[in-house]
Amino acid sequence: MLLAKPAFAGDQLTVTSGGGSFQQAQRKAVFEPFSKSTGIKVTDDEYSYDSTKIRAMVQSKTVSWDVVNAGPATTIRLCGDGIIETIDWKKLGLDRAKFMDNDKNDCGVPNLISATVIAYDKDKLPSGPKTIADLFDLQKFPGKRGLTKGPWGNLEWALIADGVAIKDVYKVLSTREGVDRAFKKLDTIKKEVVWWTTGAQPPQLLADGQVVMTSAYNGRIYDAIKNSGKHFEIMWDAQQPAISFWVVPKGGPRLDDAYKFIAFASSPQAHAEMARITAYAPSNKDAMALVDPAILPHVPTAPDNLRNALPSDSIFWMEKGDELGQRFTAWLLK
Repeated sequence: MLLAKPAFAGDQLTVTSGGGSFQQAQRKAVFEPFSKSTGIKVTDDEYSYDSTKIRAMVQSKTVSWDVVNAGPATTIRLCGDGIIETIDWKKLGLDRAKFMDNDKNDCGVPNLISATVIAYDKDKLPSGPKTIADLFDLQKFPGKRGLTKGPWGNLEWALIADGVAIKDVYKVLSTREGVDRAFKKLDTIKKEVVWWTTGAQPPQLLADGQVVMTSAYNGRIYDAIKNSGKHFEIMWDAQQPAISFWVVPKGGPRLDDAYKFIAFASSPQAHAEMARITAYAPSNKDAMALVDPAILPHVPTAPDNLRNALPSDSIFWMEKGDELGQRFTAWLLK
């Protein structure tokens, strides 16, 4: 018996992203204006940047997500595995050279640049951390700290706090001894860590006083300051900037509309508006001239914020992510 194909409403697109204040900003700056200008209704869905569901959809030929905002390592891996479409820049009608990190892969259109940073509440910690070593200093800064529940970024920070120069972090982390060294440093604060899994959690952990400092996405902290009146502060030392990409799961029923959406979402105007709301930096170089000057000091690519940055090595994480993820899970259970 043949199964009936799912019925799709005409001129409708499902766009999936990371939820929270980021997705609220996307609705305001991108989804709603796109629908207004094209007549194509955007339904949005949320995910935790885990690619499992995208793979399952494509492999079972039941693709219901037309466009997805994905991280760099995920984009590279899904591209290599043939799970997402190769981008036809001519069809998109965009100049690839105008985008930062445009050469990282052939299956993603660079979107915004966010940063994983350390944040704290000035009301509770007037003299906050100044360097990433302070994250590991329980004498100077007693109390709980929040960290993302995974090895990504935490291992790098552990090595920097242990004296490894930023330029050497991935060289050291590529060795067994380097990994052991990173976990040994994490051992020193393990009992004081509150682990988070979604971007909305760190601002809440700070607001509730559950932690004295936490890793967080800079845009979530900016949102809490701007829209919730929180007296949070970002410590930019060893910030980890990372670019996200718009990707299209292979075999989706609305490829043409997906291209229309990505072209709209990648315009200088859309990038500048997203920067205004979120303090994430545009990857479209033409957008910087349109960004409100008041926002510029708060974006990850501001010169002062970039001074001691640690760009995440997506190739390293694509190759070593599974292995280090398993080790991290085993370490947590010890």
